[in-house]
Amino acid sequence: MTDAYAVFGNPIAHSKSPLIHAAFARQTGQDILYSALLAPLDNFNQAISTFIAEGGRGANVTVPFKEQAFALATRHSARAQAAGAVNTLQFEADGVLGDNTDGAGLVRDLVANLGVSLAGKRILLMGAGGAARGVILPLLEQLPMSVFIVNRTADKAIRLAQVFADHKNLSAGGYADVSGAFDLVINATAASLAGDLPPLPADVFAADAWAYDMMYGKDTPFLAFARLHGARPADGLGMLVEQAAEAFWVWRGVRPDTAPVIQMLRCA
Repeated sequence: MTDAYAVFGNPIAHSKSPLIHAAFARQTGQDILYSALLAPLDNFNQAISTFIAEGGRGANVTVPFKEQAFALATRHSARAQAAGAVNTLQFEADGVLGDNTDGAGLVRDLVANLGVSLAGKRILLMGAGGAARGVILPLLEQLPMSVFIVNRTADKAIRLAQVFADHKNLSAGGYADVSGAFDLVINATAASLAGDLPPLPADVFAADAWAYDMMYGKDTPFLAFARLHGARPADGLGMLVEQAAEAFWVWRGVRPDTAPVIQMLRCA
């Protein structure tokens, strides 16, 4: 019997998740049906309840429902607890498991696809919202020399760093506090959506540094800035596919090969 999964968001018509998971299912021989479902802004929990009642086995959750999904889950993975948000739900007989695969997706794209070693490196993470919080713990688990969270509102970055206060290699501040050169600069802000560039210093990139923008699908001002200053640019398409693969593994116990799916999306 075909198992039903879905991604919930608002808006949702643009989502590439059905295409990605259909490719995973063909590749692995898993019998699933994956849909994109529009949840009402004021009734996310009811949309999930209806899906469960209709036989849904699990779901992905995107903007703006990740915090509501965290509240809905009856138990959480360690990475969901650290992120304070959930993007993957698994419906079980005794409740709902909430997980967050965003950070794992980012790290796997960096390490496995791009060949970036994070151990002992200096990382600058731009942004202090949900996108940034979701990736901090997985980045720290790679044992970098340091991670600096920078935000236009410095206090917000400092408060976020305090959530992970037991990690002594994590610090935070405003753009005026950014000093030295970094091996990896990650843009987890919404600046690229608006076509803006955060106020980075021109010497922010170390030799052979990488610049990673979580946004995908277009050349952003951040990536153009990175190329101008000698850094190697990468967008977030690989992260998108890798976080989906991690969710697929949570649900099905099978890890798909992501390389052909990333290539398919690049060509499209």
